[in-house]
Amino acid sequence: GPAGTSPGISALGVKGCPRCAWIWALGLRRHILLPQEHFKVDCISFSCPFFAVYQVFESVAKKYDVMNDSMTLGIHRVWKDILMRKMNPSPGTLLLDVAGGTGDIAFRFINYVHSAQERQLQQKLKNHQNLSWQEISESYQEDKFKLLGDSQVVVCDINKEMLKVGKQKAQHLGYSEGLSWVLGNAEELPFDDNKFDVYTIAFGIRNVTRIDLALEEAYRVLKPGGRFLCLEFSHVSNPLLSRLYDLYSFQVIPVLGEVIAGDWKSYQYLVESIRRFPPQEELKAMIEDAGFLKVDYQNLNSGIVAIHSGFKL
Repeated sequence: GPAGTSPGISALGVKGCPRCAWIWALGLRRHILLPQEHFKVDCISFSCPFFAVYQVFESVAKKYDVMNDSMTLGIHRVWKDILMRKMNPSPGTLLLDVAGGTGDIAFRFINYVHSAQERQLQQKLKNHQNLSWQEISESYQEDKFKLLGDSQVVVCDINKEMLKVGKQKAQHLGYSEGLSWVLGNAEELPFDDNKFDVYTIAFGIRNVTRIDLALEEAYRVLKPGGRFLCLEFSHVSNPLLSRLYDLYSFQVIPVLGEVIAGDWKSYQYLVESIRRFPPQEELKAMIEDAGFLKVDYQNLNSGIVAIHSGFKL
């Protein structure tokens, strides 16, 4: 979700740091970068932010959803709903949701496909009005078991703690069918080529070290005809709104972080990361460079966030 945002860190920075190399080997890679700065977490100063801020993401995982609601005044839910309507998945769709640890996109996908299948089922029954009550009942019960219609969503996240929160939510909300959880790196996805119909990454592309590699991997795992969708904080075009947004981001969000998650610094860094992310046109060009065609984007709330879309053709 929105709270899980962090900018890139150079590959050189990772390789040049023994702590990073150690954490990298363990597959622990959530980080935020403020160039040439030392990070202080739990009174330990690190010249490399990598280790310090991984702890931050581990600690905020449990408060993640509450924090997202507070930071965006609940609007992140609307943004994710718009993403789902844009995707418009049909029964049988195979979705990969990257950096989707807490399951927000996955659960929406399952609900959306359920609704589409229900509508198809009702239409089918309307078209067979000459069937007996028993035949209708049997047909309905049979189709009810296949409400996902072979649809599947695979949630892939690099952070074990986030996946844990997602699995607990799924259990609590009663989601199990057509849902799987995979620990994996967006830059080196543990999946075969040409496997998925749709790839989504919502408020996660800034978590990756190399955006270009993550985009290449997205292209690789999508089937020909597959669609890439990215929902991410972006750049506000309206100058007045931009001033207000900056004020809110730098003055209000860190305070919320302190009150809700007991963590002022992390959320201050998250705000910094939003500013460092490429603007809409630049990200569009990067997506095209990865091989995607028909790339476009839709600004939501004057560009506070944007949905980028592209196809592997």
